[in-house]
Amino acid sequence: MAKPPPPTATTSPSDPPLPKPSRPLGLLSSSARSLLAAARRSPVTTLVVAFFLLALFMYGEDVRTIAELSIDDYLYPDADLYNVSGLPPLVLPPPTCDLSDGRWVFDNVSLPAYREKECTFLTKQVTCLANGRPDDTWQYWRWQPNECSLPTFDARRFMETMRGKRLMFVGDSLNRNQWESLVCLVQPILSKGRKKIVKRGSLTIFHAKEYRATIEFYWAPFLVESNSDNPKIHSIEHRIIRPDRIEGHAKYWKDVDYLIFNTYIWWMNTADMKVRRPDSRFWSQHDEVPRIEAYGRVFKTWSEWLNNNIDPARTSVFFMTISPLHISPKNWGNPEGIRCVKETLPYQNYSQPLDLYHDMRMFDLVVKVASSMDKVPVTVINITRMSDYRKDAHTSLYSIRQGKLLTPKQKADPEKFADCIHWCLPGVPDVWNQILYTRILLKSSWHSNSAPPPLQSLPPPQ
Repeated sequence: MAKPPPPTATTSPSDPPLPKPSRPLGLLSSSARSLLAAARRSPVTTLVVAFFLLALFMYGEDVRTIAELSIDDYLYPDADLYNVSGLPPLVLPPPTCDLSDGRWVFDNVSLPAYREKECTFLTKQVTCLANGRPDDTWQYWRWQPNECSLPTFDARRFMETMRGKRLMFVGDSLNRNQWESLVCLVQPILSKGRKKIVKRGSLTIFHAKEYRATIEFYWAPFLVESNSDNPKIHSIEHRIIRPDRIEGHAKYWKDVDYLIFNTYIWWMNTADMKVRRPDSRFWSQHDEVPRIEAYGRVFKTWSEWLNNNIDPARTSVFFMTISPLHISPKNWGNPEGIRCVKETLPYQNYSQPLDLYHDMRMFDLVVKVASSMDKVPVTVINITRMSDYRKDAHTSLYSIRQGKLLTPKQKADPEKFADCIHWCLPGVPDVWNQILYTRILLKSSWHSNSAPPPLQSLPPPQ
């Protein structure tokens, strides 16, 4: 089995580096010098040394990361247990409440949940203010369900639930958008120097060291294997999938406590999907089948893998529904508009759904598959309707293209360059995570032990 490429690691630039004990790395250096001395005396030893040095070169960052995490275990204590007994009762909505049915309420008192400049783990793709966006009102809208209330995201309570656990987003860049949001929601409570991002191929891991927890993102835009699986080079004109092959990705999903999947936007380039033939040797050997047929085949493979490999007593599975693309301004009453450019307010006609041309057959298929899974339950989190209203919250012209900010010439061509898929942060994905947080707490064994904190349900505000 091929080993993953070596990781790269980043820490928050604002965090002062902690002193790193040099003993483990010193031992490695000492071992290397001893082997080199022995190599001068024996050809066999020379060969062994060559393999050792090659491994050290290829996986040196792995060794350093493991050493750092191990050293942390000895030098620094875990976070204190969060004493919830002294807190007000945890208020959760009843499981029957439709959290997707509601409205956006302006709130510049409790929002944003964090400040863009204070979350140094954000990528330039989503830092709209730093990228020159002149307004900031998109940050101040709170989602209010019609029939109940959402609890405020409590990072300490959430990380207590996450203690010793793994949470992984699996899917495309919109799930990465949500992953970045969750990292920013929890990182303020983590000690300086004890939070770190490690990248290894398709997997990006945020370590919350004092909780021995990770929040991870795994790049798999179609869930199954495809010719677009390179996390850095995937701008491919002809996307081809293998709907019967998932193990190449899924082997990384095992032993995860919370799995959050999505896949939609990468399917929308064409009405038909290119599907590689089962016994073919090359990607060029493929057929074209209707999109919904290919989607169904992928979810058959996905659901079978879950049923055969996931222990529902340990792992909770969630699926995020369609995140909208706002490119039809005439549909929200702005016929002179260009995509989502210069939109500064949500669509607020809640009596009339906003038609954004989603392929709702795919939405319905996900719901049908999830509802049929008795062995491994899948919780579908419907973010579609609430996100449809947020034409104002995309990165638009305040993002990057091929790693660089848009040039004045590119900004002058918004029809081509405005990004109306991804979301500014802080922003809409924070609400998605607020709902995910709610669902996780509802499922958590923390509330089924012998002395759980009392649960209450509040009626919706009048």
